[in-house]
Amino acid sequence: MKQQSRRSTKRVFAFIDSQNLNLGTNKDLSKGKKRIYTGWKLDFRKFRQYLTDKFRVSKAFLFIGYISQNTSLYQHLKSFGYTLIFKPTTKDRLGKPKGNVDAELVLHAVRIEYDHYDQAVIVSGDGDFYCLHEYLAKQGKLLRIIIPNTKSESSLLKKFHTYKTFLIHEKHKLELKP
Repeated sequence: MKQQSRRSTKRVFAFIDSQNLNLGTNKDLSKGKKRIYTGWKLDFRKFRQYLTDKFRVSKAFLFIGYISQNTSLYQHLKSFGYTLIFKPTTKDRLGKPKGNVDAELVLHAVRIEYDHYDQAVIVSGDGDFYCLHEYLAKQGKLLRIIIPNTKSESSLLKKFHTYKTFLIHEKHKLELKP
């Protein structure tokens, strides 16, 4: 009986592109001189709880560029229940750190963690994950695609409309309060 109940509970993992999530919620967007989106600060603790409550996520992988000065931030994120997957960073021409985590996220979702979950939640509005979404959908493993806002969604994701959730609609629940 115990084994049967364990099988009926689906294991749901979240794979989160931290930069896409952070910039997609936080950054103002304009078209010409008109602001089309006003950024807001996501409360990562509330977001982790939201993933658990709404999608039954048992494990949330947060893919993030590693910067040694951010160890305190990383400790907080771990304490909220995220499993951090680090990518070494480089610097762009302006000296800003850059850590593209796309390859690591895909590798974990289809190779390293694939046999450990039944369904996946992908957090990113980036079209670079199109092949991942397509593959997981064909395998019956794609539960949701969480996109930070409606204005920065890649046009490649239009095909996946039945899987999409936009975080902007949850702002009132997930915004960091001062």
